[in-house]
Amino acid sequence: MSDARIPDEFRGRLQHMREKAQELDQAAERADDAQERDRLKEKAQRLRARSEQESGMAAGDIEPLP
Repeated sequence: MSDARIPDEFRGRLQHMREKAQELDQAAERADDAQERDRLKEKAQRLRARSEQESGMAAGDIEPLP
């Protein structure tokens, strides 16, 4: 999805969420413990999903989940 239709006030927040998800993925790759690796990957995935949902809501493409 293009961020062109997203108001400026949301762009920074969405970018921060995406960057944080990337950092969590990188930390997961470096983690020695399998449980920690899985936890970090799941957290990154949830953050990416939330950012996609907020992006869609900000652009007016989707309604928030109940």
